[in-house]
Amino acid sequence: MKNFKAGQIVQQTHYKSFQPSTINRAWVLDNMELIQLLGQADRELGRLDMYSDHIPNIDLFIRMHVLKESTQSSKIEGTQTNMEEALLEQEDVALDKRDDWEEVQNYVAAMNEAIANLQTLPFSARLIRETHKTLMQSVRGKHKQPGEFRLSQNWIGGATLNDAVFVPPVHTSISGLIGDIELFVHNDVQYFPELLKIALVHYQFETIHPFLDGNGRVGRLLITLYLVSKGILKKPVLYLSDFFERNRSLYYDNLMRVREKNDLLQWFKFFLVGVIETAQNSITAFDNILKLQKIVDSQVQTLGSRAVNAQKVIHYLYQRPMIDASKVGEVAEISAASAYKLIADLEQFGILKEITGGKRGKMYLFEDYLQLFK
Repeated sequence: MKNFKAGQIVQQTHYKSFQPSTINRAWVLDNMELIQLLGQADRELGRLDMYSDHIPNIDLFIRMHVLKESTQSSKIEGTQTNMEEALLEQEDVALDKRDDWEEVQNYVAAMNEAIANLQTLPFSARLIRETHKTLMQSVRGKHKQPGEFRLSQNWIGGATLNDAVFVPPVHTSISGLIGDIELFVHNDVQYFPELLKIALVHYQFETIHPFLDGNGRVGRLLITLYLVSKGILKKPVLYLSDFFERNRSLYYDNLMRVREKNDLLQWFKFFLVGVIETAQNSITAFDNILKLQKIVDSQVQTLGSRAVNAQKVIHYLYQRPMIDASKVGEVAEISAASAYKLIADLEQFGILKEITGGKRGKMYLFEDYLQLFK
């Protein structure tokens, strides 16, 4: 890595762009501090994977992890939807917030679809394009070639190409550069640790910036996809966007530092610290979910004949911790009157909390559960 050259500035007709070096080649790992960090990150990731393997109904809780990732990754790009708003149905979202809400919902759909596609598709350009297509469906970037690599020049920061913070490579080189990423990902001849591989892939993808819009969100989504595709995680339980959002300046600075100073080491360290911290936080979150689940189960069992219906509603709330009376009736298959009685029971336990304050259209939140993700 000492001899690493990120790329070169290339003079175009009226501006300069950055042409990244290819990454599918032999790499030598020779920094002891990085090796130690890598070992710690591998251990924490192993703990998280083992932990998630032993949690009953893990897929219920993964839905909330995906929702958190969606709001945080979108937030980095300026979208202002929080988790409570993301849980609302479209008709309950204020008109001026619907575009942001739709972007978050698309991220959830793109992540779920991409994870499902891994059953039949390898980590590839096709998977990336299909994920992007879902992400950009019917939102602000819908006219920016969803699912297709760009055919024109884009830039990052600044009002024009001439005052841009960073100008990615020309569109004619995208196909070759993405192909190089594919070769690198599936290169089993020249060994490189998987966590450093995806760290490098993320950097390279953001540098190529192959789409007209949505590059940041797709690039962050690829991290989880990669870990699942390689079998490092059995379930998609690690999401780095919260770490990147809380350290947004460092995130962007470290990516730029690679391009400007060839400092790949600092980016690797930052990325591994993110993996370690996020894995530890995820383990804590799962541990707290199990504790809460135990408390809730013991409370619900005191409801006697209504306990079965209450369990159906709780099961739904673990996937979507916001509900109204009609949904309670639908989930538990009970009358409106019985639904309100059940809500009153759950309110008494503190499981549900009314959040609208109105007499009609009341919404209820499983607040203790939602707080575990915030």
